[in-house]
Amino acid sequence: MSKRSTTTMAALALVCAVTVLAAPGAAYAAPPPAPSPTTTPAAALKSKDLKTKDLEAVRARIDKLYHDAAVATDEYNAAEEKADKQSDAIVELAQKIAAGQRRLDHLKSSAGAVAREQYRTGGIPRETQFLLSGNPQQFLDNAGRMYQGQQATKNLMSQLADAQDELARYADDASAKWKELDEGAKDKAAAKKRIEKQIQEAQTLESRLEKKERERLRKLEEQAEQQAQTAWLSSGVLKEIDGRATPAGKKAVQFATAQLGKPYVWGAEGPKSYDCSGLTSQAWAAAGHGIPRTSQEQWKQLERVDIKDMRPGDLIIYHGDASHVGMYIGDGAIIHAPRPGRTVTVAGAGSMAILGVVRPDA
Repeated sequence: MSKRSTTTMAALALVCAVTVLAAPGAAYAAPPPAPSPTTTPAAALKSKDLKTKDLEAVRARIDKLYHDAAVATDEYNAAEEKADKQSDAIVELAQKIAAGQRRLDHLKSSAGAVAREQYRTGGIPRETQFLLSGNPQQFLDNAGRMYQGQQATKNLMSQLADAQDELARYADDASAKWKELDEGAKDKAAAKKRIEKQIQEAQTLESRLEKKERERLRKLEEQAEQQAQTAWLSSGVLKEIDGRATPAGKKAVQFATAQLGKPYVWGAEGPKSYDCSGLTSQAWAAAGHGIPRTSQEQWKQLERVDIKDMRPGDLIIYHGDASHVGMYIGDGAIIHAPRPGRTVTVAGAGSMAILGVVRPDA
């Protein structure tokens, strides 16, 4: 169990105990291809010499499965990031509850002292006894003292009530956060199940191919990427891109470059493996700029720039659903973590359908 989990569980235990005590954009490039068939003909997979069109159908199906897995990975990462914030909030509330409980105990002790004093004097405060003594001078001397005592007692009771209300609010807030945390855990579990199912299906589909067909499949993937990159470069866009990296952008690119060859693992953010947004978020964290964890939130929250103004370190968001991200490194290339079974690599910036560009250090 992690340190965060241990701290959160301890906080939750305190919360539960005190709850009882206190109860009263538009795409730049062409849009993504239309969804491929959801099934691949069994006859095609059984053939010892697949026709190119059949192998293309297999590739399209595998691409869709990995794309859907990437979308689910974003959901998983978003749920995890939200859970981290909720855990921090629960710990903070638990600390407030502990402080509030100490204050409440102190106030109860003071109130108890007042009650015991009244019991010892037969229910008549000492100041009142002075007033009833029949001594005029004593009356004058103690009238102010009696008033002060009354105000102090009244103030003590008011503070006691406020402390109890505050403690109850903190306990309610913590309970609500715990409920959200529990719901988030269910969302994470559901996303994890979808990711694993889609990746397993893609890997099973690919494993049914013979070695030579898998090699042909990989070549088809490379050809599709090269064709997309060539079309992108042919538009003349690279001639317009002449932005220079900022010092922070250089650091981000250096970090990303140092991760080349490390495996893609969904949900990973280093240091041994990464998913696409895990790589970009950690690269910019290393450059001193915290950015959202997921590609979808990077697209939503970071400042968008025109592609002609792109500079090294900027993030290119891909596909209409912002399900993939890579870091622009200049000369029409990106560094990215592609998908399961691949490693962090350099690719053409236009090898996938570009949704837009965002700038972490705008």
